[in-house]
Amino acid sequence: MSEATQTITRETRETIDVLDQLMKPEVQQSLTILVENLPKLAELVTILTKTYDVVQNVVTDQVLIDDIKGGMEEFVKPISDSAKGIASAAIEANDRVQTAQTTSIGLFGILRMLKDPQVQKMLQVSQAFLDVMAERREQKEQH
Repeated sequence: MSEATQTITRETRETIDVLDQLMKPEVQQSLTILVENLPKLAELVTILTKTYDVVQNVVTDQVLIDDIKGGMEEFVKPISDSAKGIASAAIEANDRVQTAQTTSIGLFGILRMLKDPQVQKMLQVSQAFLDVMAERREQKEQH
């Protein structure tokens, strides 16, 4: 058989296979649904195309990317600095405890510490936190 004849035979078999598929009832039903919904599908494709164009413009706009990056850095930098400060203070406090020669804090030491405004503030925050947690637990139990 010549090459042209083989190509025609293959194309004919493929056409018959497609026609066999089109004759199936479930395929015909699906095609009917597709045809009925073509206006909606066309509208959906238009919306998706516009969305794609907008996203493509945003992604490729280096000025916008730099602005977003700068905005995020301005937002994150204070948090990062604060976290670094807290971590640094915790490390320094731990170092002080490790090198200190004191053995323990007694009752009078605790009473002196209670006069410290920072300790008072910490205790107030702790108490307020515990109150809020208790209220939320009560609300959950009521529901």
